[in-house]
Amino acid sequence: MAKKIKKTAKKTTLKQTSKKVKKQSKKSPPKKPVKAKPVSAGKKSSVVKKAPAKSSGKLSLREKKILEIKKSLIAQKEMLLKEAEEALNSLPGEINFPDMGDQATAETDRNFMLRLRDRERMLLKKIDETIDRIDVGIYGTCEECTNPIDIKRLEARPVTTLCIDCKTRQEEEERIAAGG
Repeated sequence: MAKKIKKTAKKTTLKQTSKKVKKQSKKSPPKKPVKAKPVSAGKKSSVVKKAPAKSSGKLSLREKKILEIKKSLIAQKEMLLKEAEEALNSLPGEINFPDMGDQATAETDRNFMLRLRDRERMLLKKIDETIDRIDVGIYGTCEECTNPIDIKRLEARPVTTLCIDCKTRQEEEERIAAGG
């Protein structure tokens, strides 16, 4: 007899909870999804023009020049990495010279080499960014005005991101800001 009571008690509990669920679903209307508001960036991003699509499979003269620039950048990157590795391996550790003048000279030379490596590291970063822009198809487009950068400027300074007019304006603004 005790078994029957337990079974009926369970059945009653189940019925009561299912009734509550039904009541809740009748009371609350279905929720509508809320559209997210567009997030506005603090600074306007400049519109970047992509390279024109290849129509017949033939490369334009500009595209050929850009591919040549990419090859030279890759070669320059490999050379810089090799030189950096050799320089780091040849840097002497801490050497105690008997003469303080010799020790100061050695330390000055070491600091000079490290500064050169730091400049080369920044150049490597610019080279990587330039290769990425070539791969994406936005290389040769000015980041300021989005006009094409002259191919002669790209050949002279392959890592540039500004056309000559925008670069001149930027340098003039920097000169004025410096008070000169």
